[in-house]
Amino acid sequence: MNPLVNNYIEIMDTTLRDGEQTSGVSFSGSEKLTISKLLISELSVDRIEIASARVSIGEFHSVKKICDWAKDEGHIKKIEVLTFLDNGLSLEWINKTGCKVQNLLTKGSLNHLKNQLGQKPQEHFEKIQKVLDEADKSEILTNVYLEDWSNGMKKSKEYVFSLLDFLSKTTVKRVMLPDTLGILTPKKTGNFINEITSKYPKIHFDFHGHNDYDLGVSNTLEAVKNGIKGIHLTVNGMGERAGNVALESAVAAINDFIPNIKLNIKENSLYKVSQLVSTFTGYRIPPNKPIVGSNVFTQTAGIHADGDNKKNLYYNDLIPERFGRKRSYALGKMSGKANVVKNLEELGVTLNEEDLKKVTKRVIELGDKKQKITRSDLPYIISDVLDSENKKNNIKIHSYVLTHSKGLRPSTTISIDFYGEIIEENATGDGQFDAFFNALKKIFKTKKMNLPGLVDYFVHIPPGSSSDAFCETIITWKNTSFEFTTRGFDSDQTVSAIKATEKMLNSIDTTK
Repeated sequence: MNPLVNNYIEIMDTTLRDGEQTSGVSFSGSEKLTISKLLISELSVDRIEIASARVSIGEFHSVKKICDWAKDEGHIKKIEVLTFLDNGLSLEWINKTGCKVQNLLTKGSLNHLKNQLGQKPQEHFEKIQKVLDEADKSEILTNVYLEDWSNGMKKSKEYVFSLLDFLSKTTVKRVMLPDTLGILTPKKTGNFINEITSKYPKIHFDFHGHNDYDLGVSNTLEAVKNGIKGIHLTVNGMGERAGNVALESAVAAINDFIPNIKLNIKENSLYKVSQLVSTFTGYRIPPNKPIVGSNVFTQTAGIHADGDNKKNLYYNDLIPERFGRKRSYALGKMSGKANVVKNLEELGVTLNEEDLKKVTKRVIELGDKKQKITRSDLPYIISDVLDSENKKNNIKIHSYVLTHSKGLRPSTTISIDFYGEIIEENATGDGQFDAFFNALKKIFKTKKMNLPGLVDYFVHIPPGSSSDAFCETIITWKNTSFEFTTRGFDSDQTVSAIKATEKMLNSIDTTK
């Protein structure tokens, strides 16, 4: 048998049921409805498992709202709820919600059957049949979970096949094979799935993976290669313990690595849905998480950015635009000229070769002091570098000590290089910069020189930046009858003001 004859693979998203078992995560009713709409209408997921029956009154109302919406939109058979062998109570519960598909939890290993339920196989089968009969009367479709199936295949295969023999003669629509404890390897997954799909070619089998060994996506790929017809996934890989198989990663891998398989998922909506689920749950997405992490389409090393300019030497099939994203180029000590150029292109800025080298050098210097430099910082870096390079520094701020203690006036001790002469002075003030400027006034007084007056002092950081962002301090000075402006740039506000002041000191001779 060719396991890929039926080349369409159903995606069942279980973020709202199994994914909600992530520690500390609970969706409100409105959040569940919003996510359900996005998964089906925006992402084109084939089916969604939204809840477990009989959990709470709040869960009941959530399921009912989703089912009301799904019925109006013609999606009611895409909505599924986990049910239990509980003498019909689960069926009664989902009947009242309007749901039309139950995912009945049964035991897929003899160990679970004996030690959790204390039942014999035939007794278990009879209870399943009773639920199926009642579901048929209510026109509810039934899929069946074989809980702990992977351990069942390893330790009680005869029992698994007896259960499948029984199910093959019933009205069950899908049989779902969970690696409940995440204990499978890709090789075992492929072997087990191939053995089952070959023996029962008429049954629609789903694979439900867990990620305890970080093998969830690999196991899912092997299941698809060996005849599985549906796979269960969660947004951002949410789920109990190490989580379930991540929807975004599995979809990308199947599309790229298994020829002739068809999925209905709209890849360009994956990132949007991922971000929304993250927002609702407060479940932070690791920056290096494939497909949806903040860093995964960021080139850091300069050689990689350079390669992108030369026939995309460092591109693979994971083009960010597939997922509604864009490639970016990090700025920092690893940056090369190509990183800077790529970011300047996004800003619509061009520099000549000499100026580009100067800006790149400053980016690397700043990267040694600060972990992250953003594209928004570049205009300030350019302004600072080119302004500094165009002026001859006869007066340099050699060193300084700034102190600010509660209950005491801020004070500063400074040392300046005044045309080759090192001069030290100290002073107090109303703030650190005021103290610095007062010390500077003392030095210039000894030289019988007056400093310009400070007219305006403005501090600016890039939009959307955090408290550790680079800032630009713009100071307007008045010297006799006219005003002029200097700028300073640094991650420390006071230091950026000192840099602006140093530029002023070297402008005095040319602004008289």
